[in-house]
Amino acid sequence: MPSISIDLVILIVILGLLFDYTNGFHDAANVVSTVIATRVLAPLTAIILASLLNMLGATQISGVAKTITTGLVDLHSATQVTVICALVGAICWNFVTWYFGIPSSSSYALVGGLIGASWVHEGMGVILWGGLLFKVIIPMFISPAIGLMLGFGVLKGVNALMKIPYFKGKEGIFSHLQVASASLVALSHGLNDAQKSMGIITLGLFAGGVITEPHIPLWVIASCAVVMGLGTVSGGFRIIRTVGFEITKLRPLQGFAAEMSASAVILTASFLGMPISSTHMIVGSVTGVGVAKGASKVRWSTARLVGLTMILTLPGAGLVAAVIYSVIKLF
Repeated sequence: MPSISIDLVILIVILGLLFDYTNGFHDAANVVSTVIATRVLAPLTAIILASLLNMLGATQISGVAKTITTGLVDLHSATQVTVICALVGAICWNFVTWYFGIPSSSSYALVGGLIGASWVHEGMGVILWGGLLFKVIIPMFISPAIGLMLGFGVLKGVNALMKIPYFKGKEGIFSHLQVASASLVALSHGLNDAQKSMGIITLGLFAGGVITEPHIPLWVIASCAVVMGLGTVSGGFRIIRTVGFEITKLRPLQGFAAEMSASAVILTASFLGMPISSTHMIVGSVTGVGVAKGASKVRWSTARLVGLTMILTLPGAGLVAAVIYSVIKLF
């Protein structure tokens, strides 16, 4: 068992919770962006509702935490320093993209940080390339595309339904249904995203010899759930504006279609242990809804910016973590 460094263990827990907090105000902003854009809920009401449901979702264990802990790098190669560098790289990336209002992925920032620090630490041989490819990289590209197609299909289906005489003039019901669909997105976000913070903290505890098996302690689950809720309450209005207002104009019916599409994919990925990006799912689904209204209704410059950020996040955060680790090695 590795020797225990209490100072490093405490630092890992603090950084892990700080990352969880940034995830709350960064990625969780996407959860409430659509319901705020359609004016179904006031911003403060939406954020409080999302924070409670994020917290609830975070207490439900899925396979995502296991993927972060044991599915990306060789468990026994991880050290406290590599975990710290991974967290710092991800946190830096979150703050920079939040500052510019770019809805990037906290998920891929954390994965990139872990890969970058581990690579510099012991070389590419410690990376579990199968897990990285099938649990992260392939879903990273496929999931937004699925969200786009689902958003397109669900909106087309609902529009067809509303043409039936019985449903004509009853579009107002979607103002109520969107509260439910937004709640489902918030719940699924907590189920997927908080697991990443739990997984990286658990990896740090194992690397430091605090625990002998990579099982998530109950106090880690509880603390990550609470901190993500607090992060969500803090809001992320820069990102809310980008996702909710700068991709396409949304009405309650369209917001409902986007939210149901995104939550379906996030929940499926959670149970398959895939740490996908709720950011990209919401953006993909909103874009799909916009395309269903007509391609000209989508602000493609915003969609392209998000797509470019998606591609750059994993290597970008990985590079930051690698540089930090390299600097630490000099001392």
